[in-house]
Amino acid sequence: MSERTVRLTMAQALVRYLTRQFTVIDGEEVPLFAGAFGIFGHGNVTCLSEALEAVQDELPTWRGQNEQSMALAAAGFAKAMRRRQLMIATSSIGPGALNMVTAAGTAHANRLPMLLIAGDTFTNRVPDPVLQQVEHYDNPTVTVNDAFKAVTRYWDRISHPAQIIASLPQAIATMLDPADCGPAFIALPQDTQELAFDYPEAFFEKRVWTIPRPRPDRDSVVRAAELLRTARKPLIIAGGGVRYSGAGETLAQFARERGIPVVETVAGKGTLTHYDPVHAGPIGIIGSTSANELAGDADVVLAVGTRLQDFTTGSWTAFDREARFIGVNAARFDAGKHRAVAVVGDAREAMTELDAALGDWCADAARIAQATELFRHWDAVVDEHQQRSDTPVPTYAQVIGIVNRSADSADHLIAAAGGIPGEVQKGWRVKNPDTYDLEFGFSCMGYEIPAGWGHAMAMKGEGTPIVMIGDGTYMMMNSDIYSSVITGHKLIVVVCDNGGFAVINRLQEFKGTPGFNNLLKDCRVTDPDNVPHVDWAAHARSMGAEARHCQDLDELEAALEWARTTDRTTVLSIVTDAFSWVPGDADWDVGVPEVSLRDSVQQARAHQEQIRAKQRIGV
Repeated sequence: MSERTVRLTMAQALVRYLTRQFTVIDGEEVPLFAGAFGIFGHGNVTCLSEALEAVQDELPTWRGQNEQSMALAAAGFAKAMRRRQLMIATSSIGPGALNMVTAAGTAHANRLPMLLIAGDTFTNRVPDPVLQQVEHYDNPTVTVNDAFKAVTRYWDRISHPAQIIASLPQAIATMLDPADCGPAFIALPQDTQELAFDYPEAFFEKRVWTIPRPRPDRDSVVRAAELLRTARKPLIIAGGGVRYSGAGETLAQFARERGIPVVETVAGKGTLTHYDPVHAGPIGIIGSTSANELAGDADVVLAVGTRLQDFTTGSWTAFDREARFIGVNAARFDAGKHRAVAVVGDAREAMTELDAALGDWCADAARIAQATELFRHWDAVVDEHQQRSDTPVPTYAQVIGIVNRSADSADHLIAAAGGIPGEVQKGWRVKNPDTYDLEFGFSCMGYEIPAGWGHAMAMKGEGTPIVMIGDGTYMMMNSDIYSSVITGHKLIVVVCDNGGFAVINRLQEFKGTPGFNNLLKDCRVTDPDNVPHVDWAAHARSMGAEARHCQDLDELEAALEWARTTDRTTVLSIVTDAFSWVPGDADWDVGVPEVSLRDSVQQARAHQEQIRAKQRIGV
């Protein structure tokens, strides 16, 4: 008997296949793809949109305002869902596709799954060159979509309708693989989308995907246990992989019973609540003095679910050169960094097996006592900086303290770039696990508001996304305030106005160059003393949001209470100090000119060489 088939265009078949993919979240079977973000243009409007329109009740399509921002919303959604459910983003060819490259880089750096689908030029090349086509004289097969190869985990161009039968399952498997997780990209040439093909009906059978939990090699667990038993001053670093594995409570219980303090990376913050008895603060360049001091004297470091980025390791100056590492990670690439004993496997399962292998071993009680005292002191430092004072301009710390205290335990904090990341990483006290999203794997300016939109979709009214954003980043990408208003996904957005790109100005001046082209007053403008001020509240209201400008901290506190009562996205703005920061930074290796006529640069160069002299060599 011949196989039963159904005749569909390639675009129709692709969409039908996606609607037949499911996953299980907390025991409930749900669609794997919760929806699609789309901006239609030539390359995806005549065929792919036709297919999406027909299934809009099963696979809702949300119209973005910018291709980059809608794909960033997909990244925020994936993070809020802890990678258990995904979104799609689709664009036209040319500039529409290239706008998504930054979002793909953000997802790739953060190990976040999303399916990106972009239109492409004609495979038959008859009408070449088409509108928005970039021609390569030496290689006519190259299009702008080749740019995605550098920032995706899976890439394909569909040149024949049958190819999706093999390609789509591989794309999904990659996005759900804990080790390879990241964005997948599919290029759809215009003439391929329209072609009809007799697809096997079996291709469209319902499939329920589960995220695998690979167990570690037993010998690696034994080696890790042997090394940990030798520790006099052990330390656990919790990374984002702990949260994605759902291993937070397993790790916390392990740490409590073994007497090991836990510090958190940027992606790992929110694994523990702020006042968990083993929590010792955020580690690294934008971390706490408590965590960094514990890292500095640790002899064995158990790094779980982290890629050990430079902001975690202080550019590898935060640890003693003799410290030994155990790397627990689903990705082999990350597990073995810096001569670590590599335990390759799911964080929850690996921690469970490591716990069993340790027997009755516990760290010296003095270690957790040391961490408790250091964290108590750090908490007091945060309190001091968040306390209201008579300073003429509020600081980031003061603003964050008020916003944090106003937040409900179910609210999500979203931030990404500029000065806010360091200040929330140090000063935001997590009330409930998995309610904190600081995108700092890519430090993508513009992530905040669209990611907040994605969080709102994932949260489904259980709490409110609170987006904290600087004025510089707000100017880059704010149009999804409008998206959130028209789709009914409420955000609270707090705009901290410090007159430009303040934190990069801080780095610039710290490394010897006078303020230049970062703060608005230092830019090439008509009148530096009278730079026009943006009315953030009026701008937000023009997009349909509720909004208030707050003159001081008292007004901000009252405005946050009011924002809880509104029925739509609400934007609050407040002027903040561009030069006041919470301490606790570790060292950071950046390029400083080797020669310069400026004494300040020469001094900065000498300091940079001192930093590099402390670095561990990663062999």
